[in-house]
Amino acid sequence: MIKIPIIRKFVILVALPCVSFAQTVERWGHYDISLTAPAVQDVNPFEVELCATFINGNDTLVVPGYYDGKDKQGEVWKIRFMPTTEGLWRYTTQSSFAALDGKTGSLTCTPPIEGNHGPVQVDSTGLHFSYADGTRYIPVGTTSYDWMHASNDPAFSTADPGLTMQQQTLLSLKESGFNKIRSLLTVQNFDRTYPEPAEFPFVAIIGDNENRWDWTRLNPRYFDHVEQCTEGLLRLGIEQDLILFHPYDGGRWGFDEMPREAGELLCRYVAARFGAYRNIWWSLANEYDFLRKQPISNWDAWTDAILANDPYHHLISIHSYTARYYKYWDERYTHCSIQDQAPVEAPGRAITVLNIYKKPVIFDEVCYEGDMSERWGWLSGEEELYRMWNAYMNGTYCSHSECFQYGDPHDFRRDFLAVGGKWQGTSWRRIRFMRQILDAMPRPMYLPDSSWDLTTSACGPGYYMVYLGKQVAKEWRFDLPIRNQRDVFPRMTEGERYKVEIIDTWNMTITESPVIITTKKQDNYRMVAEGDGIIPLPELPYLLLRITRIE
Repeated sequence: MIKIPIIRKFVILVALPCVSFAQTVERWGHYDISLTAPAVQDVNPFEVELCATFINGNDTLVVPGYYDGKDKQGEVWKIRFMPTTEGLWRYTTQSSFAALDGKTGSLTCTPPIEGNHGPVQVDSTGLHFSYADGTRYIPVGTTSYDWMHASNDPAFSTADPGLTMQQQTLLSLKESGFNKIRSLLTVQNFDRTYPEPAEFPFVAIIGDNENRWDWTRLNPRYFDHVEQCTEGLLRLGIEQDLILFHPYDGGRWGFDEMPREAGELLCRYVAARFGAYRNIWWSLANEYDFLRKQPISNWDAWTDAILANDPYHHLISIHSYTARYYKYWDERYTHCSIQDQAPVEAPGRAITVLNIYKKPVIFDEVCYEGDMSERWGWLSGEEELYRMWNAYMNGTYCSHSECFQYGDPHDFRRDFLAVGGKWQGTSWRRIRFMRQILDAMPRPMYLPDSSWDLTTSACGPGYYMVYLGKQVAKEWRFDLPIRNQRDVFPRMTEGERYKVEIIDTWNMTITESPVIITTKKQDNYRMVAEGDGIIPLPELPYLLLRITRIE
């Protein structure tokens, strides 16, 4: 339960009446309680502790509040609530300020509208994801670090006329079919020629060159914009993997060197303000180990600050530099967010990471499609998609992005990875088709005969995938493992009948072979076909064979 500590100054304020009649909100929507009090000098509103206890039958949630700045009537605090069950919820506020304490009200939670499945969580297997209502969720995400804060100056914008960069990015995401995006909470410094943002996350101290920011006060208006972007993603059904800290400051503003207490304030505030959005994930950092002045103890403290102020238990992880794996066995982290292309550069490697950590694994950086001079940004579209399929075949997940430069190939400020905008590559066009294939599977993929067969995955009873990747062949001979997913499902037996569909993952076609297979046991491990079992193939790379039992 969230504690309300006694602060040093106790000031009695007179708050405006809180609405007490019943309101309605859909399940996993969000509902705001707003409390206003006259401004008081010499009181830091971010030191005011506020929460509300929501009760619905046997369900109780304690939800933290946050300071939202000033309006014409005074200082404003809000409590943002996401109802997790249907029915009547009653609430009472608790605060160290008398004017904010003891306010009561109620709301009625109605069934969720179509498309609202609730927050994403780790599923019952502990290795994959599902929405709160049990619907399977397969993350097929991309990355655009600074899209929420990208400049709309015509000299830097890549958006179509009449659109902001944020609007253009949302249109691009809608067109592509991605269902997750990794985004920076705080602004990124590209170089000194890039325009200063209109707002910053902390309040500035005027005329103090030693400490530009008041680390005890946040700027609520900065977070208004992050809210608008998060809500734009929510309308598209896209998860917002919000990166709280990053090393891409370069000494320009100093946010990468903020004190531990400032980071804790930021974490508490973000958890209170954004936790009620069902599409939020927490990423403590991108390349945390490049924030060289932040010790591990700070990452532990900031992780705890998020967890203590998030009553909804959103997914949480942290990300490091290439192949420097974090302590993902820590129970506080729900999944692994990994930068390492080696496990997905060839078939059968990624499953080792899954088997070690025994929790969902997302390879969030495997290099990018693009035309950069840096080796991490020059993949072809085919190679980008190939690495993604290698991840999914192993029961792990993979994030995408692209970094084609507008104009100058060395201009890092103007690609999708950095600032969003418009797609320029080719792999993004295959994502919606990829999701159709993944969503059709009864279960996530898993190598049933790992170390022996690196290209065959089982996806549930009588459902197999064989990814040929870069192989170009005239035919494929039926030869599959007898064992299914970790023996969770029955093993293949003799006399079963199977059909084979040839999926061209690049050209986005599905062709059913006329050959029907009847299984025959080869030995204790493999099943072949009666007869020759040969499936003719087009001589193309990146083919995926879907092999399903005919009932």
